[in-house]
Amino acid sequence: MSRTAFVTGGAQGIGQGIATTLGAVGFRVAVVDLNLEAAQATASSITEAGGTALAVRADVTDTGSVQDAVRTVTAELGPVEIAVNNAGWDDFMNFVDTTEDFWDRILDINFKGMLRVTHTVVPGMIERGFGRVVNIGSDAGRVGSSLEAVYSGAKGGTIAFTKTLAREVARHGITANTVCPGPTDTPMLQAFAAKSDDGAKVLDGMTRSVPMRRLAQPADVAAAVAFFASDATGYITGQTLSVSGGLTMA
Repeated sequence: MSRTAFVTGGAQGIGQGIATTLGAVGFRVAVVDLNLEAAQATASSITEAGGTALAVRADVTDTGSVQDAVRTVTAELGPVEIAVNNAGWDDFMNFVDTTEDFWDRILDINFKGMLRVTHTVVPGMIERGFGRVVNIGSDAGRVGSSLEAVYSGAKGGTIAFTKTLAREVARHGITANTVCPGPTDTPMLQAFAAKSDDGAKVLDGMTRSVPMRRLAQPADVAAAVAFFASDATGYITGQTLSVSGGLTMA
């Protein structure tokens, strides 16, 4: 059965890997992103490979924008059965150098963005008796990460929220799980590394700390998302899975 997946931040990085993988295994994929042009490019690559995809612009910090996107996807691809909350943002700095505006932005995108999407799509999942919510956390939310204090807090909140959601919706045929990437080769991380010699040193330290001695690729994370999104994982819920090359073992 082909199901509709709603992937936020799906235009590039980890989100692009998730959208591409889900398209390849038969999901109808909504590539949801603030950058519509990039989302269209990702959707086109999925359709060119034989899949079904739709690019939709949405701002996860705006409830109305999220609701509009869900309505568009429902009309074009069918009801949202898989919600992948991947949209996120961070900057690397010591906590004492952050500002309250920075805190608000981190929480609004990484935590409240997930809440907005979930709050919009879960009622329909309950009504239909099926759903998969896959939230992209981070190993930073499990063990902490230097220079990412507020982001780590948001991702720790993501893990806790997902477990509670899983308890509340389990009897409705809905699962909720968290995938926690370790250091991943994304445009955001590469931009940080290119900023300065210190950035390059931090990136090198991340790579050396991973037992497999490499950064994750978006496709590595996508494999875990596809697992949780499948019909076959209906008895797996409230779980937190690290995709980190052995960096985090819990």
